[in-house]
Amino acid sequence: MHSFRRSAVLLALLLPASIAALAQNQDTSPESTSQAPAPAAPAQATTTQNGQASVESRIRARREQRRAQAIHDTYAQLYEVFVGSNYQRFTPGPNLQHVTMYSWDAAVTRYLNERLGIVFDGRGQYGTAYVGLNSTSVTRPAISHYDALFGPTYRFILRPRYSIAGRASAGVAIGNFSGDTNGFGTAILGLHPDGATYAFAVGPVGEVNLSPSLSLRLAPEYFATGFGGGIQNDWGATYGLVCRFGRGK
Repeated sequence: MHSFRRSAVLLALLLPASIAALAQNQDTSPESTSQAPAPAAPAQATTTQNGQASVESRIRARREQRRAQAIHDTYAQLYEVFVGSNYQRFTPGPNLQHVTMYSWDAAVTRYLNERLGIVFDGRGQYGTAYVGLNSTSVTRPAISHYDALFGPTYRFILRPRYSIAGRASAGVAIGNFSGDTNGFGTAILGLHPDGATYAFAVGPVGEVNLSPSLSLRLAPEYFATGFGGGIQNDWGATYGLVCRFGRGK
């Protein structure tokens, strides 16, 4: 009887210790050990995302650097020569209808920086005026005027492939309206008298670059002259080829 009691007491003391040892062995089992590093996965994913973002940032920076260099190579050149033509709707006399004038146009621009330049522009305008029936035999005399203009130009938008600028210039226009009147003069035909007067032109300038040194230009413009003591409000456009040279800093 006493032996049974001692065995029961001993079993009661050993049972908790056995349970604790078994729990400790389960906590340190290979399965538990292999699952422990799992929380490190989010940190690895964050590192990968940061690496990708860094690569994309470097690519964007290199692309922007190449774009800036292309703009500089194109527009840092000091001189620009334009050779082309001009189309203009011109009023040859106070009471005459508009006539289409075609011309040659040549201009040289000296740039002070990539955006601001000074333009020297020369033109020769030619057309045929319709003066209607009159006491002479002249109804469609040839007329012309020659213009010399000077003024600023400014590039508002610079891109590797194109640019958009604005320009304003003023100068002198010299009219030859009597050369084809068979000696009758301009008054009887209603034409402006020959002579020199002011000229003024303003408008946008669009250029498409074929290379850093060569581009095509189209420039609509308002053109005003003061022949005959009045003002001729005319509209037209210049178009042609631009060559750049003289590398700046």
